[in-house]
Amino acid sequence: MKRSDREKEFSRRTISRRGLILGGVQLGIAGTLLWRLRDMQLNQSEQFRLLAEENRINLRLLPPTRGLILDRNGVLLAGNEQNYRVVIKRDDAGDIDLVLGRLAQLIDLSEEDIERARRDMLRNRPFVPVTIAERLSWEEISRVAANAPALPGVTPEMGLSRYYPLRADTAHVVGYVGPVSERDLEALEAPDPVLHIPRFQIGKSGVERMQEDQLRGRAGSQRVEVNAIGRVMRELDRVEGVPGTNVQLTLDAKLQNYAIERLHGQSAAAVVLDVANGDILALASGPSFDPNLFVRGISTTDFNALLNDDHRPLVNKTVQGMYPPGSTFKMVTALAALEAGVTDGRETVFCPGHMDVAGNRFHCWRRGGHGRVGMVAALSESCDVYFYEMAQRCGIDKINEMSTRLGLGIRYQLPITSVAGGLNPTREWKRNNRNAEWRIGDTVNASIGQGFVLATPLQLAVMTARLATNTAVLPRLIREPLERDGLIAQSLDLRPEWLRLIHRGMYETVNDRRGTAYSSRVVADGQTMAGKTGTSQVFSITRAEREAGIRRQEDLPWNRRNHALFVDYAPAEKPRIAVSVVVEHGGGGSTAAAPIGRDITLAALNSARPPLSAYPAPQRNRIHSEQQEMEERLRRPEDMRLNRA
Repeated sequence: MKRSDREKEFSRRTISRRGLILGGVQLGIAGTLLWRLRDMQLNQSEQFRLLAEENRINLRLLPPTRGLILDRNGVLLAGNEQNYRVVIKRDDAGDIDLVLGRLAQLIDLSEEDIERARRDMLRNRPFVPVTIAERLSWEEISRVAANAPALPGVTPEMGLSRYYPLRADTAHVVGYVGPVSERDLEALEAPDPVLHIPRFQIGKSGVERMQEDQLRGRAGSQRVEVNAIGRVMRELDRVEGVPGTNVQLTLDAKLQNYAIERLHGQSAAAVVLDVANGDILALASGPSFDPNLFVRGISTTDFNALLNDDHRPLVNKTVQGMYPPGSTFKMVTALAALEAGVTDGRETVFCPGHMDVAGNRFHCWRRGGHGRVGMVAALSESCDVYFYEMAQRCGIDKINEMSTRLGLGIRYQLPITSVAGGLNPTREWKRNNRNAEWRIGDTVNASIGQGFVLATPLQLAVMTARLATNTAVLPRLIREPLERDGLIAQSLDLRPEWLRLIHRGMYETVNDRRGTAYSSRVVADGQTMAGKTGTSQVFSITRAEREAGIRRQEDLPWNRRNHALFVDYAPAEKPRIAVSVVVEHGGGGSTAAAPIGRDITLAALNSARPPLSAYPAPQRNRIHSEQQEMEERLRRPEDMRLNRA
C-alpha cells in the first residue's frame, strides 16, 4: 500500500532524530576516548613508560668479592680463586639427556652430578641456569667452549670461590663458607638481598661466620633486557659491587702449623698467647679437617666419617672443650689461701698420702705421700693433700673469686663460634643446678681442679698469662691497629711476695729434679719455662676391674683414661708467651702434655723448629727422630696428613 506524503515526512524526521542521537553518543564516546588517550600520553606518560620499562628490563644483583683473611704476617688463610663452571638452561637445551651425555664425554661427570643437575632443573624455571659442574680445569672448560655448537643450552662461566690454602691448619679458627640456607635467612631480621642470589655462600663457622658482615661486602647490580618469558637478551648496564674488607688475625700461621703437627695422632688442643697484649698466636685443635670439602659440597660419606670419629675433628677443643683442669688449678687455690690470710706460704703440711674429710678419704696422687711440704714444693711435686688443707681453710667462695680473677669461668668475646664459658662452681650454682647444698667435700675436690670445676684450654692459657704478668690479660684474635698493641692491661693487684711463691713453684715444677715436669725442661739460656702439670680423672677404676687385673690407665679403653694437661710461660725470667695443652685421655700430664707444651713453647720462642740444643743432651737423639718424622709428614699429601693413622 502506497504511503502518504505525511507518513513519509514523519518517518524521515524520526530517522534523522535517531541518527542525531546515535551520532551524538558516538561522538561523546570518541571524545572521551580521545581525551583519555591525550591524558595518558601527556599527563601519565612517565608512569606508563616506567611500567613498560620494568616489564622489559630486569635489575640483577652481582655478588661482591669476599674479603681475605690473613695471619699476623700477611699469610693468606682464606682467599678467593677462579672457579670455572658449566651451567645449563633447560629451555635452550632441548634434549637434556642427549646434551648431558655429550657433556659427560668432555668432562668428568658422575651419575650423582647428572642426577643432581636434573633435580635442580626441575625445581627451577626453564630459563634459570643450573650449575652442572664447577672447579673445572682450564683444559676442561676449553673443551666445553670448543664444542659449544653441539651443546645447546650449555654455557661455560668463570666466577670466584672460597678456598683455604692452609687447609686443616686453621680450619677450626677460620671456619668455612657454604650456601645460604633457609635457616640462615630466618635467623636474620632484614636479610641482605644478595643472600637470595642462587648458590651465594656465607660464613658457616669460625671467623668466616662471626665476621660475615665485614667480609661479605656490598653487591653490585646489572641491568639486563629480557624478553616476554624472562630470557636475557642483552646487558644494558653494570655497577660492580664493593669488595668485602680484609680481616687480619693475630695467629702466626707458621706456629699454628707446627702446633697442629705436634698434636698429630692425638685428640688434643694447644693455645699460645702473647702475654703482653693477649694476642692469640696459635689455637690448635686436633685432629682437624679440610674446610675446602665443605665449600665444594662435602659428600655424605666424608661428613659421616668426621661426625662419627671418636676424636671429634669437627669440634674446636681450644674454646669448646671443657675439662676438669686438674692440678693446673692448684695455683688458684694457693693464691686464694694467701689472699685469705690462712697461710703465709712458708708453713708446711704433712702429707701421708691421703686426708680424711667428713667421713670420706681423699687420696694424694702419690699413695705413699710427700711428707712435709710447703707451698713451693706442693706446687712443684703436685701434692694434693696440701691443697686439700688450704681449701678447707679458705673455703669455696675465696677459691671461686680467685678463679674468676685469673680468667677462668669467663666466656671471652672472640670472633669464632661456640666459645664456652667453663664453670666456676658456687654454692648457688649447685643449689640451682643440682638441687643440693654445697659440701666440704665439694671444696676439697675443687681445690685440685676436680669435681664441678671445668675450664677450656683458652682459659687455662689466659690464667697462665695473668699469673706470669699480674695483669688482666684478655685474649684477642683480630689484629688491632698498631697504636693498640702497646695497651697496658689492668693490674690484678696480687702481692709480689705471693707471686714469687707461685712463680718459684712453677719454675721448680719444670726445672727441679723432683718436679713433675722435670723431664720436659729446657736447657737453652733465656728460654727456660715455668709450668704446671695436671691430670684430670675421667672415670675411676672400679673394684671389679681391679679384681680383673686392671690397675693402670693404660689398661683401660682409650675413652676412659684420664685427661693430660700442662700450662707454662716462658722465658721464666721475662715472660713473653703463655701456653696451655690438653690431651684428651692422654693419661698423665707429665708424660703426655708437658712434652708437647715444651716443643710448642720452643717453636714460639724461636720462630722456627725447636733447636736440638734447647733439649737435655740425653734426649736429643729421640727429639731429632721425632722432628724428622714430623718433617716427613709435612712432605706428604695433605689428605694423608689429615688421617690420624
